Amino acid sequence: FPHISVPTMKLSAAVSACLLGAASAFAPSTGVRSATALSEKSQALPFLEAPPNLEGYVGAEAGFDPLRFSDFAPMDFLREAELKHGRMAMLAWTGFVAVDLGFHIYPMPEAYEGLTSVTAHDAL
Repeated sequence: FPHISVPTMKLSAAVSACLLGAASAFAPSTGVRSATALSEKSQALPFLEAPPNLEGYVGAEAGFDPLRFSDFAPMDFLREAELKHGRMAMLAWTGFVAVDLGFHIYPMPEAYEGLTSVTAHDAL
């Protein structure tokens, strides 16, 4: 084909490749379903599969376990750990605020007199 230029041939090859790709995208399926098509999707994160280990626990209806902790640890342990860490965070916040309100545990070392929670944090 001496009358067809090289850029035109490249363009026609690219167009035909795109058309073949588009045609295969709409081809009839073979009837074989993938494993992800059969699995239930999480309502909280629809792009992930719903964790099967959450069944029977509060929050299972949403399926929120993005890091899949329920695959590696028993759910009872995870619930206890969440309660413990939540209570420790509440206690830490209460102590942080109590110091600024003037509550102190006596006898207090002299080095700690006059500290607020922010100055104590900055001293570290």
